[in-house]
Amino acid sequence: MSNQAIATNICKLIVKSGLKPFKTTPSLLSNLDTQITHLVLSNPNVPTQSCLSFFNFLRSNPSHKPDLRAHLILVSRLYGARKFAVMKNVLNFIANDENLRSTTERIVASIGSEFNEPKFVDKLCDMLFRVYVDNRMFDSALGVFDYAKNNGLEIEERSCFVFLLALKRSVNVELSLELLRKMVDSGVEITVYSLTIVIDGLCRKGDVERAKTLMDELVGKGIKPNVFTYNTLLNAYTERKDMCSVNEILSLMEKDGVDYNAATYTILIEWYSRSGKIEEAEKLFDEMLKKNIEPDVYVYTSIINWNCNSGNMKRAFALFDEMTERGLVPNSYTYGALINGACKAGLMEAAEILVNDMQSQGIDVNQVLFNTLIDGYCKKGMIDEALRLQEIMQQKGLEIDVFTYNIIASGFCRSNRREEARRLLLTMEERGVAPNAVSFSILIDIYCKEGNFAEAKRLLKEMEKKGEVPNVVTYNTFIEGYGKKRKMEEAYKLKNEMQERGLMPDTFTYTSLINGECIRGNVDTALELFNEMPQQGLSRNVVTYAAMISGLSKDGRANEAFRLYDEMKAAGIKPDDRIYPSLTGSLHRTGS
Repeated sequence: MSNQAIATNICKLIVKSGLKPFKTTPSLLSNLDTQITHLVLSNPNVPTQSCLSFFNFLRSNPSHKPDLRAHLILVSRLYGARKFAVMKNVLNFIANDENLRSTTERIVASIGSEFNEPKFVDKLCDMLFRVYVDNRMFDSALGVFDYAKNNGLEIEERSCFVFLLALKRSVNVELSLELLRKMVDSGVEITVYSLTIVIDGLCRKGDVERAKTLMDELVGKGIKPNVFTYNTLLNAYTERKDMCSVNEILSLMEKDGVDYNAATYTILIEWYSRSGKIEEAEKLFDEMLKKNIEPDVYVYTSIINWNCNSGNMKRAFALFDEMTERGLVPNSYTYGALINGACKAGLMEAAEILVNDMQSQGIDVNQVLFNTLIDGYCKKGMIDEALRLQEIMQQKGLEIDVFTYNIIASGFCRSNRREEARRLLLTMEERGVAPNAVSFSILIDIYCKEGNFAEAKRLLKEMEKKGEVPNVVTYNTFIEGYGKKRKMEEAYKLKNEMQERGLMPDTFTYTSLINGECIRGNVDTALELFNEMPQQGLSRNVVTYAAMISGLSKDGRANEAFRLYDEMKAAGIKPDDRIYPSLTGSLHRTGS
């Protein structure tokens, strides 16, 4: 019996009885070979659904698995029946089977002319392209794209968009740029969304200049950026603190008539706030409300945070109330910003109320917030409250880390409980917490204040031995200690050492040296240091002025002391209680 006759009999059996005969009488498949399978699947008298059932039956039978041609015959039948989802599943079999996987040329050549419907090959290539993308077989997908381009076939823009999305998730920026170039060269219609995906990938990688160049290039080809494109570049430029480029993007948006959306305002409010331009941020916030663009919790949190950082807690609390009145639910970052601001301002009762409110919303206090609260209590001198919170932390199973120990030790020092601070820091390693540079600096400060420089130096060596690099604070601690003990040669030696390590002296360094020279009676040397500060780009604070005014006053140089006093007030620095007694004393010394 010929292959055609066998195939015809199998087809009749499938149409009449379905797959049941083949399951009950496996011998019916004994004469089935590749050619007969092809004839059965391509027979128009067998319904497409029956062909699919027969195909799946064969796939489950190891000895009769369909070959590539059989898969493509079924794909052709499914295309004719407009069963595209099932068609894609069959192509998935090809993509994921090493014995079936092949080049696009071979796949297309294996179709056969009998199913050569118009646009079928286009649809096949487009769907195969999508299948490869879904399976993250990006090189194979590009192979399909190149085949389609070289043979005048069409890959749909939406399929390319899916590819670009997949590449973005894979952080494969170079390949996404290559695909976009291919799309341009092939005449694929490019939407602004495809452009924005590639620009976003380049910006995330840090190639902002290439992203901007790409946008300019495609603008020349008639693709108009939208607000999402501009937001992507804006965000990248603000992260780089590139004010000129930020202004350029804003000018382009204005020129193109692209209105800001909520994300634009969020980026700009965050940008102005970070730059200390709170008034500009507030203006943008008001403009946003006037345009009926609803601010979300992130916008409110951003502007609340920067008001807290600038110490304007009244405005921060007003914004918080306004946000909740709008029905927006504060998140952990909102509460964190307010609690941090309240603690810095010494408003510990308000911080406690916020913590309780936060917990009532189902947001638990984390380790960072506990450390923030402990720091707030320590700075207010409420050490017992800080220790109470430490116990609660331990009860909750939260780690008492090096930051917690350093905060409490600093609190003990502020309250002149140095022995407790020393004991805490010296025993922290026994509790499994390794000291860091700050821990060592606090201990060094304790020994320097006690005049025990030998022990302080020993700790410095131990610190370096443990891999903790001394920082500016560490050196300043020594310099301040030596200055108060009139050991200026040692102080200058450490200043030089710190500079050799690449650490720049700061306002505290100079203030300590000025104070030390004044204590020794070398007021002219102190003045030289005082005048050197602006040349080094350092600002003088109230402590610097107090040290210099005190030195001049003790030396009987009242006129110079009062001149500095006037200069300080003109600079907007508010005098403290240390300055007035010095000035009064200078008048007595000069007999005025």
